[in-house]
Amino acid sequence: MKQQHDKHSVQAVERALKILIILAEARNPLTLSQIRDRTGLNISTAHRLLHTLMKDGFINQDSENGKYMLGLRTFEVGHAALYSFDIRNLARPFLQELVDRCNETTNLAILDQDDVVYIDQIESSNMIQIFARIGSRGPVHCTGAGKTLLAYYSDRELERFLQRKAPLPSYTANTITDPARLKEELLLIRKRGYALDNGELEDGVRCVAVPIRNFEAKAIAAVSVSGPDTRLTDAFIHESLLPEVQLSAARISERLGYRR
Repeated sequence: MKQQHDKHSVQAVERALKILIILAEARNPLTLSQIRDRTGLNISTAHRLLHTLMKDGFINQDSENGKYMLGLRTFEVGHAALYSFDIRNLARPFLQELVDRCNETTNLAILDQDDVVYIDQIESSNMIQIFARIGSRGPVHCTGAGKTLLAYYSDRELERFLQRKAPLPSYTANTITDPARLKEELLLIRKRGYALDNGELEDGVRCVAVPIRNFEAKAIAAVSVSGPDTRLTDAFIHESLLPEVQLSAARISERLGYRR
């Protein structure tokens, strides 16, 4: 039975999309004849569509064998589609569960222009609360979320960051301002998979942060939990809090397509 044609669809667009789908499913470059056979288009129509897609960067042609393959523009569109949803909406249920388990203020943070930016937060019910306002920015080198993301910079990115930020400002007696010492701290964070802020931005305030990874295994955000050092003791952090933060970050990462 012939499939009914949607009167609102544009035939040329349908055919162009069909070519892109065929090339994506093939996973290897195809000749014009192969594209014709798999799409059911005649040679002249397939050639015109391929030429148009090539002009806009969606398809490339091998200059030696004449075969066609997907272009970088398709990667850009697909990559953007993965982030078209709001990471805050995806992460929020896990942040709420984390607060329910540890009853400390929990944040979702990203890096932007050498600052850590808090894009979501759920407050604890404790009398003494530690939190940064949603949308506020903080220094990268002395916050848990900032350090855990900075740790995954490449050597070149880190050197450029240090040049831009030199000299590193001090906020408390615990702030790491020596670049060499900060590099050692970042290596440790990368090795163990989490960062601690031991009163480095604010006296008496501690923070635990774990990176969130995407499908490419890139650290794109961080889950952090902050509180006064009277509650966030070493024993509480390592025995109770850290495993919970790691679990939340892992579950969010899985939803983003990360596979260990």
